[in-house]
Amino acid sequence: MDKKNTKLMLRDRRKKRVRKKIFGNGEKPRLCVYKSNRYIYVQLIDDEKGTTLLFCSSLKYREKGENCKSVKIAGKLGEEVGKQAIKRGIKQLVFDRSGYPYHGRIKALAEAIRKQGIKF
Repeated sequence: MDKKNTKLMLRDRRKKRVRKKIFGNGEKPRLCVYKSNRYIYVQLIDDEKGTTLLFCSSLKYREKGENCKSVKIAGKLGEEVGKQAIKRGIKQLVFDRSGYPYHGRIKALAEAIRKQGIKF
C-alpha cells in the first residue's frame, strides 16, 4: 500500500467518524467542504430533505496567473457563501470539513463565513 492510498483512507475514516455525529436541517444546514487539487467546493445541505440549498466554488475566481487554491481565494469564497446564506435567511450552520485538517484554506473559509455573521 503506497502513501497516497493510506492518506486517502485515513481522511475517509475521519470523514465517516465525523459524519456519524453531524446532521443538517432546514434551519441549520450542513456546510460541506471539498478540496480538489485546484479548487474548493462548498455546499449547504439539508439532510432531512436530501437537498442542496446553496453551492459555490472557487472556479469563478479563476484568473491568469492566480492560483485558485490559495488562502485568499478561500477567504473570498467564504465571504460569498456567507452573503448568500444570509440572503436566504440562514443564520446558523453545522460545519463539515470532510476529514480535512482545520488549517490553511479550510480555516480561512470558515473564518470568512463567521465574519459575515453566521454562527457554527
